[in-house]
Amino acid sequence: MLVVHHLNDSRSQRILWLLEELGAPYEIKPYARDATTRLAPPELKTVHPLGKSPVITDGDVTIAESGAIVDYIVRRHDGERRLPVPGGADYEKYNEWLHYAEGSAMLPLMLNMYVARLGEAGAPLHPRIQSEMANHLSYVDGALTGRDWLMGEFTAADIQMSFVGEVARAFGQMETYPAIKAWVERFQARPAYQAALEKGGPYNLGPRK
Repeated sequence: MLVVHHLNDSRSQRILWLLEELGAPYEIKPYARDATTRLAPPELKTVHPLGKSPVITDGDVTIAESGAIVDYIVRRHDGERRLPVPGGADYEKYNEWLHYAEGSAMLPLMLNMYVARLGEAGAPLHPRIQSEMANHLSYVDGALTGRDWLMGEFTAADIQMSFVGEVARAFGQMETYPAIKAWVERFQARPAYQAALEKGGPYNLGPRK
């Protein structure tokens, strides 16, 4: 049985969503962040040396890193082919989105969050971070303009990239990027997304009222 080692308010929420979209059987082993530091608990290090989430175990297989997990689950657990994997040249763009989410897009978003905690000490870094955020969010917004999903049809690329859209919204960026805003609203309305929220517990980046 595939087990998702699920940390609250984390990227592992999208792994639950992926599994719900596939209708694949899985178990959740929950972990809670430290209420003060917001760090993952040390118990996660017994699953993977990095002590981070998401991480899955599937029999003798242990995988960390969201992109690798998404790719593995689609290849091994989408027996009914519920999520299409594009072929030909489109596959390369699909694969790029799987890696781009964490390889490039999340870096300025995370820097923005951490530098904001420095107050005035972080002020000199803000212009460069804002510039990089705008660069990446404009790229994603442009890719979504005129289409519902990143690949035209809904794929695992939208699930992998979802955290980027949700973090951007948390930073108040939605009015600047209307295509991202509509995309976030669209994927959060999916029944599988809602089912994953119910199973995964509190998620501060989830739907906003």
